[in-house]
Amino acid sequence: MRIKYTISVIFIVALVIIEKENNIISKVSDKLSPKLTPLTPLLLLSTSLLSAAQHNVSTDVSSHQHVIHPLENSTRPVQQSASPASAAGGRKHILLLATTRTGSSFVGEFFNQQGSNMFYLFEPLWHVERMLTIETGGTNATVAGPAYRDVLRQLFLCDFSLLESFIEPPPEDHVTAALFRRESSLSLCEDPVCTPFVRKVFERYHCRVRRCGPLNLTLASQSCMQKEHRAIKSVRVRQLETLRPLAEDPRLDMKFIQLVRDPRAVLASRMVAFSSKYDVWKRWAVDGDLPVDEDEVRKLRGNCDNIRMSAEIGLKQPAWLRGRYMLVRYEDIARFPMRKAAEMYDFIGIPFTAKVEDWILKNTQASKEVSGVYSTQKNSSEQVEKWRFSIPFKLVQLVQKVCGPTMTLFGYKFAENQDMLTDKSVSLIEERTFL
Repeated sequence: MRIKYTISVIFIVALVIIEKENNIISKVSDKLSPKLTPLTPLLLLSTSLLSAAQHNVSTDVSSHQHVIHPLENSTRPVQQSASPASAAGGRKHILLLATTRTGSSFVGEFFNQQGSNMFYLFEPLWHVERMLTIETGGTNATVAGPAYRDVLRQLFLCDFSLLESFIEPPPEDHVTAALFRRESSLSLCEDPVCTPFVRKVFERYHCRVRRCGPLNLTLASQSCMQKEHRAIKSVRVRQLETLRPLAEDPRLDMKFIQLVRDPRAVLASRMVAFSSKYDVWKRWAVDGDLPVDEDEVRKLRGNCDNIRMSAEIGLKQPAWLRGRYMLVRYEDIARFPMRKAAEMYDFIGIPFTAKVEDWILKNTQASKEVSGVYSTQKNSSEQVEKWRFSIPFKLVQLVQKVCGPTMTLFGYKFAENQDMLTDKSVSLIEERTFL
């Protein structure tokens, strides 16, 4: 009762301080409050302290309460003076940051295929984004950022309780048949997480290679804690700065890998993969003049700016990110997959296994029959240049105008005309090294 009262007080303060977000936060809190427990990090606490962050006051949940995982035996508070590496006991926590159509599913497999010592999760924040969108009519960055951060923190600590608050329908006794893309995580489809198959239970994202029952999140948590390293892939985090508390959490030894791709190639890929959502762009490709003040253009600019600002922070290597951030271009991975994978593993500080090497060899020389829109099997060298022959030059010009600073930062050359765009002898990629 006392905890519920405290939450209510914090929430009321939040409504006063963050007036613009009052309707959003109230809807989300109504959805989540029945599921909060003393062991669950408080999403409401994060949102209510946003104004404090503006006054240089820490918004780190762990600084306000010590979260104890149900499977941990010790209740002794974490020593905040301990370094992340020593507190994590050599365990690495890897977050692959990207946006859609940048090859993140393919690169995520570099960690998913690592072997029995890696616990990998594919897009768990899908559930968070979906609920916030349903509850508020859209994803607001002020609310979504802290929510994403807090869910990621608990997942890296092998605690699924906060994520459960976002899964619909709600899990029963920590069992769900609705986890997004479960089949994309080998860790969730192996023993002992793979429970006996249950007939007449529909699981849309069922395991591919074997028949398993609905996902038991308690077993998943236990499996996670037994793994040596943990990795998560996400295309939903917009700003690297919102993840600073993870880098500074003494229980974690975070490594951030930001995957980027030529914005022109991203647009061309999205027009195919998300065809119905890109009707405006397809119409522009056929029609004459482009209305540059359209909402779609503003979205494009916002996406490019967010990627660039995050990369600028990472490349500056501030104290909280020093040795924790790596920028990787999709084009470099597609051209030199083995070399770039080895560089990533060297950056993380864990062995590059033969199993990953074998997977890369097999999946970078795929035939056209298996290289579908969502496939992780690609003829990788062909993917680099493919977009140049599938998008009109006038759309290329628009992207170059809107995303120019982002392209310059990442070393993507501007196409000056149609002939240059489609001339295979002219590379549009500068040879760059990102430290």
